[in-house]
Amino acid sequence: MFLRNLSVLRPSGTSTSKRYPFSIPSIRSLDELSFRTHVSFFVGENGSGKSTLLEAIAYQCGFNTAGGGRNNAYEVDAAESALGQAVRLSWLPKVTNGFFLRAETFYQFASHIDSMPGSLPAYGGKSLHEQSHGEAFLSLFQHRFGRKAIYLLDEPEAALSPARQLALLRIIKDLERDAQFIIATHSPILLGYPGAQIFNFDTQPISEIRYEDTLHYVVTRKFLENRQAMLDELFEDD
Repeated sequence: MFLRNLSVLRPSGTSTSKRYPFSIPSIRSLDELSFRTHVSFFVGENGSGKSTLLEAIAYQCGFNTAGGGRNNAYEVDAAESALGQAVRLSWLPKVTNGFFLRAETFYQFASHIDSMPGSLPAYGGKSLHEQSHGEAFLSLFQHRFGRKAIYLLDEPEAALSPARQLALLRIIKDLERDAQFIIATHSPILLGYPGAQIFNFDTQPISEIRYEDTLHYVVTRKFLENRQAMLDELFEDD
């Protein structure tokens, strides 16, 4: 294991809970999280705080919170971590290698890589801009990811077909023994990774949840098994 524990130190003052990011219920109620597996997932509705906490971890790891590792220096508007300075990480042992994938700013990251001479071999030898979105993501995972590192992935499924989500699971499996993954996702495919911790941000405080109890699994299974009934209910006013 690498990252073992995360704790939050709240600023003093009675109005702290009213200010972002402590106005987010999951963050307001968070004292600490303990990681006991090499693969962990953050799940919850949009706005539940998953990305906010993942960015804070990236900040404390020294990664560029716009996306990238410790040596990727470029700027993107609104990419600062609002929670970063309030988070403390406990390591055993500490690692400094890794990567933060921020799906929404991946275009800017790809442009940054193109501007760095000699950087393309680490990403498959071809500009990420010259590949489809999904191909570029998979190329990053296949060529940039390695052992003895921590990888923070914010909605990696955003550019991946179901088949390529399965390919990402294979990459994680190949690296799991010597790497750590913390992933914020809405994908029931990724969430199915065996033995992973799943933290539910829709409860306060944040708590672990079984795969089969996640809303992502329940809704997807219900839709696949009862598609017409769900659509009839959804469109009943039309």
